[in-house]
Amino acid sequence: MAKCALTGKGVQHGHNVSDSLRRTKRVFKPNLQKKTFILDGKKVTMKVSADAIRTLKKKGVL
Repeated sequence: MAKCALTGKGVQHGHNVSDSLRRTKRVFKPNLQKKTFILDGKKVTMKVSADAIRTLKKKGVL
């Protein structure tokens, strides 16, 4: 299952709603991207959501 390594954000479930208000099931997937970090002098690759990347940039980690 697709999950963010930092925040744990994963898939969410909901409905497609047509003009006639019929509902069919759908899945909202997180925007995951592979990002390489340097931790203790070693390169570590993680799947991180775009939201987490923005937060890391704001905090000055990236």
